[in-house]
Amino acid sequence: MSATVPSVVEHIRAEMRKVIVGQDAFVEQILVALFADGHILIEGVPGTGKTLAVKALARILGAGFNRIQFTPDLMPADVTGTNIFNLSSSAFTLRQGPIFTDILLADEINRTPPKTQAALLEAMEERQATIDGERHSLSPLFTVLATQNPIEYEGTYPLPEAQLDRFLLKVLVDYPTELEEIEVVRMWQTGFNARRLEAVDLRPLDDSAAVAHCRLEVRNVRVEEGIGKYVVAIVRRTRNTPNISWGASPRASVALLLCAKALAAIRGRDFVTPDDVKEIALPVLRHRVVLRSEAEIEGVTADQAVLASIAQVEVPR
Repeated sequence: MSATVPSVVEHIRAEMRKVIVGQDAFVEQILVALFADGHILIEGVPGTGKTLAVKALARILGAGFNRIQFTPDLMPADVTGTNIFNLSSSAFTLRQGPIFTDILLADEINRTPPKTQAALLEAMEERQATIDGERHSLSPLFTVLATQNPIEYEGTYPLPEAQLDRFLLKVLVDYPTELEEIEVVRMWQTGFNARRLEAVDLRPLDDSAAVAHCRLEVRNVRVEEGIGKYVVAIVRRTRNTPNISWGASPRASVALLLCAKALAAIRGRDFVTPDDVKEIALPVLRHRVVLRSEAEIEGVTADQAVLASIAQVEVPR
């Protein structure tokens, strides 16, 4: 297997460590989504480095970057753009919205009404935007990394299942360990400032097409028939688990397969193992299942229900 994926991953990880302490699993899962050509929903309390990680990633990729701060008064045109009448030319010209970029940070996406959330659906699924009946293509690299706060629900609009399903992964970002937090404080004490990211010597990738090459390698990762059946069995089991009222759809089976292939490539292999599937199954499935109301009352989480489903499926040998 070509060293493209491992070398790109090594470069990105090394540069990310200049601004992010720890959070190795978080960074790896971002790369899984990026190489699997999907979008990612990031959930974590404020101050855990979510926004900083996305901004740093865009600089390392040498990619275009835009940020949308979602608010209750945000309109769909604020996301996609709108046609403006130009008096000098007596014609309408498109004023592009922030989705016309490579890496889009949708900050606190659950703070805007469903109508505005839906403006992202077409862009995420088809990499195009329809404005006044005319279709406009987006960047081939277009990737949405959306954040939401798990502890503050007042004034929020929970994402509908249809939009949640558009996210390849849902990643949970936890607090750093004590040693990691000490290192964060030390970095700031020695001059680091997350608000001055341009002052950090983040080296972009030498090859502007590196992500495209990585995606091609991921596509060529081998999946044995038994592994494919294992993927499907896990997803189907979520539809027959006591605590889940609605299980994951066939789209989840495809997502789990693609993410397992991306994880294998990141680990330097050209074949998928059962461990790849099990390791990435939780971020692929946790946002694609709907718990029964009785289970929620009893304090059961989506993660617990998904893990119970995985445990009931025999691992292929």
